Amino acid sequence: MNGADRRLRSQLWFDNPDNPGMTALYLERYLNYGLSREELTAGRPIVGIAQTGSDLSPCNRHHLDLAKRVRDGIRDAGGIAFEFPMHPIQETGRRPTAALDRNLAYLGLVEVLYGYPLDSVVLTTGCDKTTPAAIMAAATVNIPAIVLSGGPMLNGWWRGERAGSGTVVWWAREEHAAGRMDYKEYLDLVCSSAPSIGHCNTMGTASTMNALAEALGLSLPGCAAIPAPYRERAQIAYDTGRRAVEIVREDLKPSDILTRAAFENAIVACSAIGGSTNAPIHINAIARHIGVPLAIDDWESIGYDVPLLVNMQPAGCYLGEEYYRAGGLPAVMHELLGAGRLHSDAPTINGKTIGENAASARSQDNDVIRPYGMPLKQQAGFKVLSGNLFDSAIMKTSVISEEFRQRYLSNPEDPNAFEGPAVVFDGPEDYHQRIDDPSLQIDEHTILIIRGVGPIGYPGSAEVVNIQPPAALIKRGITSLPCVGDGRQSGTSGSPSILNASPEAAAGGGLALLETGDRVRIDLNKGAANVLISDAELAQRRLALEERGGYRYPASQTPWQEIQRGMVDQLADGMVLKPAVKYQRVAQQSIPRDSH
Repeated sequence: MNGADRRLRSQLWFDNPDNPGMTALYLERYLNYGLSREELTAGRPIVGIAQTGSDLSPCNRHHLDLAKRVRDGIRDAGGIAFEFPMHPIQETGRRPTAALDRNLAYLGLVEVLYGYPLDSVVLTTGCDKTTPAAIMAAATVNIPAIVLSGGPMLNGWWRGERAGSGTVVWWAREEHAAGRMDYKEYLDLVCSSAPSIGHCNTMGTASTMNALAEALGLSLPGCAAIPAPYRERAQIAYDTGRRAVEIVREDLKPSDILTRAAFENAIVACSAIGGSTNAPIHINAIARHIGVPLAIDDWESIGYDVPLLVNMQPAGCYLGEEYYRAGGLPAVMHELLGAGRLHSDAPTINGKTIGENAASARSQDNDVIRPYGMPLKQQAGFKVLSGNLFDSAIMKTSVISEEFRQRYLSNPEDPNAFEGPAVVFDGPEDYHQRIDDPSLQIDEHTILIIRGVGPIGYPGSAEVVNIQPPAALIKRGITSLPCVGDGRQSGTSGSPSILNASPEAAAGGGLALLETGDRVRIDLNKGAANVLISDAELAQRRLALEERGGYRYPASQTPWQEIQRGMVDQLADGMVLKPAVKYQRVAQQSIPRDSH
């Protein structure tokens, strides 16, 4: 049945006359902290609040307070709130990498959403991987779900200039390596970029993924861009709580929203905002868990020629506060809608289409959110490359600097292509130990390669591909070299690295066969990345590698590292747990068995 007459999932626990013994068992313990039988048996929706805030997750910690406003909204709409913790994921605090936690948090949330008396869930998100972990789980279980992001920090400032979180780190490292900044000043500069509660105030992975949750249709319009300390953040938390009750009555589930059209809208939006190179990994993972076909090549075919509209670090100059005041994602979607780049009829969580939500959301500052016909760059999407080094890797074109373009991509006889000798590093420890070794003879023509940093090799895949040149080159003003790797880089990085290479070296990818001194050619026109040696030589090297037992990588340090390594997929395919993707719409497939 529909609407108010539809029997709720939670009533299987709390109001099931066909099974009085179990109903009594479930009911009595939830009364022991003050809930009443009348509340739990009145057919009021039970709304979960998946809490990602904790002291270990500073980017999301304010969700501990926001949840109070979510509760208010749930109660006022006639629901009952059940708040519970998620496994913590903090990008800047977790070693060896927070990427290990995305799938672990996903698994835990799947079990909670399926096994407890919940009719819908508010997914509290913020720091990079909290957003995909939560959405992946909601997609798998497929109960009504809505995303509440925590919002970016206020702008950071350093000596009168904007200091963007993450982005300023890469510049500070260059200044420190060049000897222009001492250790204390280095720390002072980096710390200036984090002035308040919230996630990164740049268009890093956190801002990207929360914007894409909105572009997919899972957040209320305008939610993603609101800075964490602003009063509007608590106000939209209240509205999200109210809507979490309404979607139970409407039976509006993730599968109703996460269509192929929604994913194509997200790809287009990602290019327009100058989004993170981590977005394809996480969006592809969500697609796999909801059962929508989406390939890494789609990111180029759908999004490569979309112009850059958002003037925000690392691809631009502004930060989160200006982006919000200019209109946030709705204003970006308005420009894309007018240019015919969106599926305007894609449904969203507020019951309206993406086109209806964006129709009147004009930019309030045309320097921060540009008109479609006056972008920062004409082509801002990801270039997907392939060749004998890997089946696929991506390059973020919106952050190709003029310096990089002039040095590597402007040969009139060979435009948009370059080649040079490779210097190969096996993991970040090897890189840090040897990058300044003069015997490597690294110069402005060298291509830096880092391998062993993918989902299996690291494990979890580390954000280390944006490696900087030796200090000697930085002192000469050469601040970036071409970098290629089978790991990731921070979304706050302005490096046009070639990364997310799949398959990785640890899975037998071509990077495992590369040797220092080999010449590597990158051709953006052809989308090709190759080592310039014969197929026969490659085959000989592969045979020798297999005889040595394959590419060597560090042993697992914890049980979860070993478990994930045994079943994780490659970055191009979302780095999902391969056995997990066959479990879809599980709340509609079965009812959990009773516990006693």
